[in-house]
Amino acid sequence: MSDAKVSPPRSWGRSIVATACPLDCPDCCSLSVTVERGRLTHIDGSSTAPSTEGYICGKVRRFDRRVYHAERLLHPAVRKGPKGSGAFERITWDEALDLVASKMREARDRFGAESVLPYHYGGSNGVLTNDLEDARLFRTFGASRLARTLCAAPTGAAATAMYGKMAGVAYPDYEDAKLIVIWGCNPSASGIHIVSHIKKAQKQGAKLVVIDPRRTPLGRQADLYLPVKPGTDLPVALAMIRELFARNRVDRAFLSAHTTGADDLARVAGEWTIERAAGEAGISATDLETFVDWYSTISPAVLRCGWGQERNRNGGGATMAILALPAIAGKFGVRGGGYTMSNSAAWGITAESLIKVPPGTSRLVNMNHLGRALTEYNAPPVQVLFVYNCNPVATVPHQNLVRKGLEREDLFTVVHEQIMTDTAKYADLVLPSTTFLEHYDVAKGYGAYHLQVVQPVIAPVGESRPNQEVFRELGVRLGQAEDDDETGEAGALMDVLNGIPKPLADSLREGHLGPAPANGHPVQFVDVLPKTDDQRVHLFPAELAAEGNLYRYAADPATARHPLSLISPASEHTISSTLGELRPGVARVKIHPDDAQPRSIGEGDSVRIFNELGEVHCEADVTPEVRSGCLALPKGLWARSTMNGSTSNALVPDTLTDLAGGACFNDARVQIELLARH
Repeated sequence: MSDAKVSPPRSWGRSIVATACPLDCPDCCSLSVTVERGRLTHIDGSSTAPSTEGYICGKVRRFDRRVYHAERLLHPAVRKGPKGSGAFERITWDEALDLVASKMREARDRFGAESVLPYHYGGSNGVLTNDLEDARLFRTFGASRLARTLCAAPTGAAATAMYGKMAGVAYPDYEDAKLIVIWGCNPSASGIHIVSHIKKAQKQGAKLVVIDPRRTPLGRQADLYLPVKPGTDLPVALAMIRELFARNRVDRAFLSAHTTGADDLARVAGEWTIERAAGEAGISATDLETFVDWYSTISPAVLRCGWGQERNRNGGGATMAILALPAIAGKFGVRGGGYTMSNSAAWGITAESLIKVPPGTSRLVNMNHLGRALTEYNAPPVQVLFVYNCNPVATVPHQNLVRKGLEREDLFTVVHEQIMTDTAKYADLVLPSTTFLEHYDVAKGYGAYHLQVVQPVIAPVGESRPNQEVFRELGVRLGQAEDDDETGEAGALMDVLNGIPKPLADSLREGHLGPAPANGHPVQFVDVLPKTDDQRVHLFPAELAAEGNLYRYAADPATARHPLSLISPASEHTISSTLGELRPGVARVKIHPDDAQPRSIGEGDSVRIFNELGEVHCEADVTPEVRSGCLALPKGLWARSTMNGSTSNALVPDTLTDLAGGACFNDARVQIELLARH
């Protein structure tokens, strides 16, 4: 890779720099960034990544507002006021890293290495800035391991068990479909580049089906919209499977040649009639019948499976039943047929192959139980919490318990962050982090087939440093690394390129996109096969069936006191909680008129949403966009976006999904009442 392709621009004059967006969105857009006198002046899309086509979302187009925000962390600082107050005093980097190292050694000597808990997620990070130098450090130290299950754990486990994370249908190939099913995702808020292909297919006569508790923008344009109750995707998908078998609309030749467990799946689906599933899901039996008719007779048919259906007690089983549909109905083997979920595994890049340090056998902490870990764990207690690449106060279930844990005076909390987030305010030490526009990375698209090098377009703002540098220097202080790194971040990038498959590395070194399977247009079961051991689809995986609850439906947890479902979907303002500092005004909860009227709630009124875990004060948006019996308050809100400083996660239980220990965000059951008239 030439210096011209990876070096930051000169700090004087005007330049246009090519880079890529690694933020938590399926598309991984290529960017063209204008820099004048060392300062960002314009961010736009480029045509380097085919799906981008020069268009990017408004969130990234205005990302300079975060880079230069008044609350940007510019230097290391130690707490000087009460925890949660956000009062800090500046120190040097050497003082900060020495302090972290001493606290980690002190905790290890007194309580054992497992008393140190690294807490991170990293959806908005690439290969270099998450699960690399940080993993080497904490694994070598022997810290508690983190089960990163906040998002995509059930879907990932389902896709791995069934298909081995087989590469999915590419965005442009949706134009070849005659039936498009969007289940559990809202591409208009995340993954927007698929929308143009869906609209083109519709103009060519394709039918669009959307399954979601909210009428999303695509839901409003759909030929059939199914507003299922949160948590009921499983019986709906099982009822479809039952009907396909009952109508003899299954591809038995495909099932025989390419699957295992079809008979077991048919057996468990047998109890779910159209009428029963429709009643449980709160949808029209006639509409569900229509969906079955279309899916059984129209080809090519493609299914875009998202992550919304996983965010409840039935999330793993629901995802498996949905992903089983194209195999049962014989939708593979043609362009525009099959499914798309996450294509992150298509590149053959694994963290384990790059880290080269075994994960060890230290204590495993489910990240959804952070509140419990900080308030209940005693063998050993968590003494040092190192937070990076996430904002748990804004994103983790049982928010009030998380806050209670962070308030412990005997807990030393480090937060490596770009902005003074709600979590950073509880830190004992804050460390300023670079944004993706200030460091190197390798970004993988997990919807679009884009693999790109991310390079800095400006110098780090203030004294901010990238993850790779911070964790390596901390390793040196702990005696786990040699102080001989002369190549720095660029050298770490080259190490990553040397550790990934050679064709990918060669392309990236030349500044091109990494080559995707079948040139980014794989036809499932023609160009790509399941990555399971036998290259078959495991419709009833033995390792999951042994746990005894495969495809087993758990009923709605609503009670008479808390009868309403609260969901927290993605919004046009944030990427998870990233950019929450920019969200304008007080957040609004969407409520159906049929739920608002008997509670005397009107448009713009101040309301109180509550259950046994907490309460949220915000404003009401009375709209039929959300189904009756369901409220919608955006995910990723910060305390500043509500009237009492609590967000939807204050109402979310820290119970776990049926598969892989995922978060049950959509299992929050609440009541809502009027606080004040608008």
